[in-house]
Amino acid sequence: MELEIILMFVVLLVTILFFVFEVFPVDKIAFFIIISLILLGLVSPEEGISGFSNGATIAVLALMILAIAMEENGVIHWLTSGMGKIKALPLLIMAPIFMFVTASISAFISTTAVVIVFIKMIHQLSEKYNIPQSKLLLPISFAGILGGSCTLMGTSTNLIVNSVSTNLGAEKLGFFEFSFLGIIFLVIAVVYLTVTLRWLPWSTNTNLNQDYKIDSYITKVRINPDSELVGKKIIDSFLYNNPEVSLLKLTRNYQVHSSPGKYITLKADDELLLMCNLENLARINTSENLSIVEEPSTEKDDTVAGENEKPQDMEQRVFVELLMLPGASLLGKTLGSLRSFMMQDAIPIAIKKRKTLVNSEERMVRSNKNRLKLKTGDRLLIEISKEKLYTLEDMENVVILQEFDGVQGVSKFKTYFSLGVLIVVIGLAATGLLSILVSALAGVSLLLLTKNLDLNTVYKKVNWQIFFLLAGMIPLGVAMHNTGADMWISEKLLYLLSGLPHYAIIGTLFLVTMLISGVVSNNATAVIMTPIAISVAQGMNLEFKPFILAIMFAANFSFFTPVGYQTNTLVYAIGNYRFKHFLVIGGFLSLILWLTATFLLTKML
Repeated sequence: MELEIILMFVVLLVTILFFVFEVFPVDKIAFFIIISLILLGLVSPEEGISGFSNGATIAVLALMILAIAMEENGVIHWLTSGMGKIKALPLLIMAPIFMFVTASISAFISTTAVVIVFIKMIHQLSEKYNIPQSKLLLPISFAGILGGSCTLMGTSTNLIVNSVSTNLGAEKLGFFEFSFLGIIFLVIAVVYLTVTLRWLPWSTNTNLNQDYKIDSYITKVRINPDSELVGKKIIDSFLYNNPEVSLLKLTRNYQVHSSPGKYITLKADDELLLMCNLENLARINTSENLSIVEEPSTEKDDTVAGENEKPQDMEQRVFVELLMLPGASLLGKTLGSLRSFMMQDAIPIAIKKRKTLVNSEERMVRSNKNRLKLKTGDRLLIEISKEKLYTLEDMENVVILQEFDGVQGVSKFKTYFSLGVLIVVIGLAATGLLSILVSALAGVSLLLLTKNLDLNTVYKKVNWQIFFLLAGMIPLGVAMHNTGADMWISEKLLYLLSGLPHYAIIGTLFLVTMLISGVVSNNATAVIMTPIAISVAQGMNLEFKPFILAIMFAANFSFFTPVGYQTNTLVYAIGNYRFKHFLVIGGFLSLILWLTATFLLTKML
């Protein structure tokens, strides 16, 4: 084996380990790939940055912008607005309807954007009508993935596979060329998931107080006149640098100080909002001479608050739960650092950690000194004034898991115009009059010129992690071809598969790709496996297309882990699922689809 191939495999192995154990965010991994390949001489500098100008990367960016416009202008909300009417239907009928609608929209709009809308919708239906959200969230995630697999623009993976294979001499895939296969897989999955609903947990949406046990550790106390705290600065009291107690805000003469500074001097009758458990609270009350405030005080004379500051004028504050998406500006922050980072008087209260391969238990983080950081799929509970809820919409890649969607104010003209633009983009791409790249860019330009899309919103809401991931993975495919690593692997596979029937060859490639995509990004898997599949087909003098489709579908079918696909990670965080639900239910679905796909794709040879 040549040195270049060995170096290629080292980079590939390190990349996979980074993905599996989430050592770094995917955009950092992408930069690691680019610079490693260039410094090791596996690609030229021009080839190293070629991913940023690759047609597939730009097409994916344009489609992400279109998805943002569809969400901002209420198109997805309008397309799903009738779903609330099925609340009275039995679960065995409701679930398939949700799955087919999710899949249908995901075939043309970003799967993640569509599933996020359904997550919020199911969250609300569960809260209002006691519908078990855990019976629906996992099925809609799977259905969204399958729906996105039905068209060329349905998912970035399809575009990447098409781009890589075309560069290697394969024929371009048509917009609906593999839709029939995708629909077969979707129907099988919907029937299977409907049958397996009984094994999903029965979990309805609890309110924030129940879910986070707010009352058990958020308490308001008043400093008594004879307390030793009177006259002390916060830095000199138990309130500072104490991991068991957090001071969230201080109210003095009806003036609220959120995250008060450590040099503020405490006074009698100051009201403190503390975060601590009951045991610590009892100890504090005894030792520091504090009084628990049962209700907001209304007995003080109005003159204490000042002429224009009356108790009834105090702002109404609410608790809001935020779900972290890839690329969120809050990722990497601890609860303590968030308190100085949050905008507009928003107070971070608690973090709910999602489960990962390393973190096997969902954890609640309340101490501001805890060093655990926010990651994709985590939930953040904050307190904010109701009047300032709108400011949360400016936060990048964060989902508000509340009924405040911010789409009610969108004009019908914007909604219908944006939907019309999407239909035109699909029509131009499907008929072959324009490529997906050109039609998507034209659609984005039209929305911008007609002021139906704001670039500032685009900058905030585009998932730049996916963009940089694609830009970093494409040079990896180039390096595999430059070094001959893809040919080396294909030669070994040809030797192992020599003499076996076609279904064994297709099935092996499909299975290996599907297993890798369960722990590595589906886009990364597609870039790695597509050149290998084409080399195998070329070595056996077989048609390229079945092999290309095998990689395309297999890279998307990562149902058996909660980390293989972005939507799985999101529903895992809020659906009360365990790893076994994905491993068993998703695993059997993967097995069924593997056997079905192997049979159908072999028939194409």
